[in-house]
Amino acid sequence: MIIVDDVRQTDRRRKPAMLLLPKCLYEAHYKSITIHYKRHTERMRLIIFSLSYTFLIWGIFSSLTPTYASAEINVWPKPTSLSWPHPQAALLSPGFYISSPNHPYLSPAVNRYLLQILTEHYQPVVEPSVNLSASAPPLQTLAIIVADLSAPLHHGVNESYSLFIPSDGDTANLTAETVWGAMRGLETFSQLVWGNPSRVPVGLYLWDSPLFPHRGIMLDTSRNYYPVKDLLRTIGAMSANKLNVFHWHITDSHSFPLVLPSMPELAAKGSYGPTMQYSPADVAAIVRFGLEHGVRVLPEIDSPGHTGSWAEAYPDIVTCANMFWWPAGSEWADRLASEPGTGHLNPLNPKTYEVVKNVISDIVTLFPEPFYHAGADEIIPGCWKADPAIQSFLSDNGTLSQLLEIFVNSTFPYIVSLNRTVVYWEDILLDDNVKVDASFLPPEQTILQTWNNGPNNTKLIVSAGYRAIVSSSEFYYLDCGHGDFIGNDSQYNQPPTSGDSGNGSWCGPFKTWQAIYNYDITYGLSQEETKLVLGGEVALWSEQADPTVLDARIWPRASAMAETLWSGNRDESGMKRYAEAMDRLNEWRYRMVSRGIRAEPLQPLWCIKNPGMCNTVNPFV
Repeated sequence: MIIVDDVRQTDRRRKPAMLLLPKCLYEAHYKSITIHYKRHTERMRLIIFSLSYTFLIWGIFSSLTPTYASAEINVWPKPTSLSWPHPQAALLSPGFYISSPNHPYLSPAVNRYLLQILTEHYQPVVEPSVNLSASAPPLQTLAIIVADLSAPLHHGVNESYSLFIPSDGDTANLTAETVWGAMRGLETFSQLVWGNPSRVPVGLYLWDSPLFPHRGIMLDTSRNYYPVKDLLRTIGAMSANKLNVFHWHITDSHSFPLVLPSMPELAAKGSYGPTMQYSPADVAAIVRFGLEHGVRVLPEIDSPGHTGSWAEAYPDIVTCANMFWWPAGSEWADRLASEPGTGHLNPLNPKTYEVVKNVISDIVTLFPEPFYHAGADEIIPGCWKADPAIQSFLSDNGTLSQLLEIFVNSTFPYIVSLNRTVVYWEDILLDDNVKVDASFLPPEQTILQTWNNGPNNTKLIVSAGYRAIVSSSEFYYLDCGHGDFIGNDSQYNQPPTSGDSGNGSWCGPFKTWQAIYNYDITYGLSQEETKLVLGGEVALWSEQADPTVLDARIWPRASAMAETLWSGNRDESGMKRYAEAMDRLNEWRYRMVSRGIRAEPLQPLWCIKNPGMCNTVNPFV
């Protein structure tokens, strides 16, 4: 099959060109699909292959008609390819329904979207300038065709889909290789419906697929606790933004909120209390909710650092637990932690590995996700040096890096033996003081998540042959810019002429949606290195966040990353499209709010109602 390249941003993917063909040919093709809808899966694959080939033929004609009409409709993230050559709409039938194959996760999604489509009646802030077609009948059905109903929700699963809404028929068609692609298409269709009575664009052709397979949000539930309902709402909003990985940083030095069947004392003594724990039943509900929304739940149990909360149940395996984090009169280099909340697991204590392996075993049982995030960031020398046995080890010419290698060599093979790929924070290989030799981390079984030094550390990771998840704090840390939580902090007592150094936030200033949107996570990489970048995650650490601010801290800034990782941040000519993204993101933010997500505002309402009037036409830099 001939393939046409999309060279908009990278050559990470190849896709069919835009769908433009005489309408009769297009609709005849889809009628054929509908007729064969319930036949054997292998036949569905042939139909989808045929459809992709037809898309290619349509591409020959695509230069004759603009891909976007002046009466643009709003879908976030922006689809890869969308054509609406003759803008018009039809009413949605009051009896509208969705036909789809039966599937344990797709079927609940279909029911959820059907209810939303029939009851949402979203009224855009700026009404689409499109008239109802005089000839189009009310849309009666959305028919979903899935080629492979068995593909699991794992990294790299096919999420592509195509959507056709005819101008003279009552059935729209959504075709996907997997149920996860069908879920992405359902979200797109739901965003295409607006008004009361409900309208839907007709004569619309769409093909869509993500640039990056890993598109996530990391949430820290140790420093402050989030009830299950908040996690579910976040996962639901992620699905609406076509994000697919909920990276759950469950434990840290501050609390251990997860109840583990084999080690219940960790939560009983290490959590903030019985009302601030996640039971195995809670985890099962969260994982299933994720599957029904096409979102993987990736657990992180950070170790050997950030483990002070383990000491409440197992004090013998934790060094420097419950000690003051930066002793008076000591240098910063001699601190016991980088923030209040001390404690590292002791690599020299055999009991450590009994506990750790039980924890790992329980996590693998609770979470079906094939990735296991083992943390390994911010090993603070002073904490390990506070332990007498480690002091003796160091006096015998041992090193802190050797201590970390002992821990990794005792845990990494065990995680791998449980059929998991291990994810670590970048520190394990790149830290200035404590790191392991690369020989301990086979690239085939290791993924590194970067959070420092922007594209420079991403370059170091992929040039060493490792796959990378990008969470550069300079762009993707959503907690930054709110000051610091340390009390008695003298940096705030400075003369008013001393200048602003970030208002006490180590990673300030605040990361605006524009900074997030314009960040190219493969900047400076070769074509081969780019292939090792799996995607990215925005991160919300919770020193100064809890359920009262959760939605506003995440949304709509995470939406900005969602679009860049789905369809890029550049237009067809290769230019950054942040200018036109403002109005679209504004509209999407209002729709999220209408769906119960308390996303923070981006502009005064006046700006949205007067498109372009709040822009600048003069460069600031």
